[in-house]
Amino acid sequence: MTRPLRVGITGGIGSGKSAVTERLESKGITVVDADLVAREIVEPGTPALAAIKEHFGAALIGCDGRLDRAGLRRIVFDAPEQRIWLEKLTHPVIAARIRELLAAAESPYVVLSSPLLLEGSQADFVSHVVVVDVPEALQVTRTSARDDNSEALVRSIMAAQLDRESRLARADTVIDNSGTLAELDAAVDALHEQLLTLAATQPA
Repeated sequence: MTRPLRVGITGGIGSGKSAVTERLESKGITVVDADLVAREIVEPGTPALAAIKEHFGAALIGCDGRLDRAGLRRIVFDAPEQRIWLEKLTHPVIAARIRELLAAAESPYVVLSSPLLLEGSQADFVSHVVVVDVPEALQVTRTSARDDNSEALVRSIMAAQLDRESRLARADTVIDNSGTLAELDAAVDALHEQLLTLAATQPA
């Protein structure tokens, strides 16, 4: 049996890639969300959470035993060496779990949704890259409103991601999400048909 076409969907913070993947899920497409995997591998009782607690201290662990992700985010984006340490710990575990989930997919194509798809080795998992794109000013506005984060924090997160021009240069398909929801619906419908065609014609 032919393996489903593997599609990566990425975009800068606040670009709306989740809005795209939710629409694809509603069409019966399996979506592997790297952010959800990243949360899964630091659930209470996991080796990764134990290592984080030992490295950063128990203050980052709530009374329910769960990681204070917002607190950890503030630490690592203020201290690049801490972000590097955290990535060395978590990225291999995340990659292994992503491989498992992609291999289990049975839809005509499978999506890997990841904000860091193009920053590391996750792009190796996919054969077609979709970039959800909006102007940087809109990224800041949307993210600040959604997450109640300061503009400075949002911009530091953006700085840690691949810059917009480099991201677009590596795209096989670009979805412009700076317009209306109706325009996004139409763009996702067209993307879905494109990917179904690619899936049907990929080599066995």
